Amino acid sequence: MPNSHAGSVAINRSTGRVAAAYLQPLFELANERGLNLRTLATMAGMAEDALSRLHESIAATDYIHLLDAGAALSKDPHFGLHVGERVKLGTYNVYGMILMSCRDFEQAFQQTMRYEGLAHDLGRSALVVDDMVSEYQWHSHYPQASRHLVESVFAGIRVFGNWFAGTTLPDAPVYFRHAAPEDLNEHHRLFGKEVHFEAIINCARFPTALLSWPVPNADVSMYPVLQHHAEQLLKQKQHAQQDGGIVDQVRAAISNTLAQDQARLPLIAQELLLSQRTLQRKLSEAGISFQQILDQTRKGMAIDYLQQTGFSLADIAFLLGYQEQSAFNHAFKEWTGVSPGAYREKQQRRK
Repeated sequence: MPNSHAGSVAINRSTGRVAAAYLQPLFELANERGLNLRTLATMAGMAEDALSRLHESIAATDYIHLLDAGAALSKDPHFGLHVGERVKLGTYNVYGMILMSCRDFEQAFQQTMRYEGLAHDLGRSALVVDDMVSEYQWHSHYPQASRHLVESVFAGIRVFGNWFAGTTLPDAPVYFRHAAPEDLNEHHRLFGKEVHFEAIINCARFPTALLSWPVPNADVSMYPVLQHHAEQLLKQKQHAQQDGGIVDQVRAAISNTLAQDQARLPLIAQELLLSQRTLQRKLSEAGISFQQILDQTRKGMAIDYLQQTGFSLADIAFLLGYQEQSAFNHAFKEWTGVSPGAYREKQQRRK
């Protein structure tokens, strides 16, 4: 019997998000085609300056509309494929770095299914493993979206997979749920001869032996550190989605932006689609300030990281958004009365 693995987090389509890093291939293609970002945003139903003041993420529905608007403005019937072709390591946000610390393709697939949501809420991956042939599946959360969405995902996986493997992967049969477009030349160029349409599921099939392929130049020593950090981000995101309270939403947004030094009131307010004044009022009604949430989040993450031997004090300072380790040391001592180094030593003596 085949083994099936899939991500398990349910997504509310009305609140789905796409990380800013995931938009970069679309922006790159738009720039190559000479598209004006203000026109692109307007045609997608967004504010005219939405793409010029972009910070952490946008609504998943806006991203889908941007794909359609880009296709229309550029008169490119394969806009989704061409967006996917421009995918790079940074496109996948935090979990892209995790992939580069995986020992083999099977572990990379497992991490994709676990952390895909840190890059986007557009859909979820699944892997069905059998003795000889395995199947990668992608389940869109927006099945009514145009074919540009799913084609961009599969083109991105194909291009990134070649880079990831350090060689051109063998062609694999690809199956799409949507109807075939008139011209299939670009599909065959990217995926090979076997591209099928009006399938039951969006998937690609490949020899199971591929799962054991090692990842060239993988830094497996970084895996525990990156995986732990990703778990913290995922936990915050899931908690905010389930609870929905303003404090949890702010805490999750702060957690996601600390390492990029973006955890500031104006940027967090924009991420939550609120004005600064409205966010401050909501937090005041909840009996807490933005600075208190920021300090609490940093303190909680710092204590957790200090209990992990893989994190140096400089690593922790960076992950918490401090430009200097001395600033982290000073803040931690204010929170706990002891330095980070002394706290870590005390915890290690207790074990």
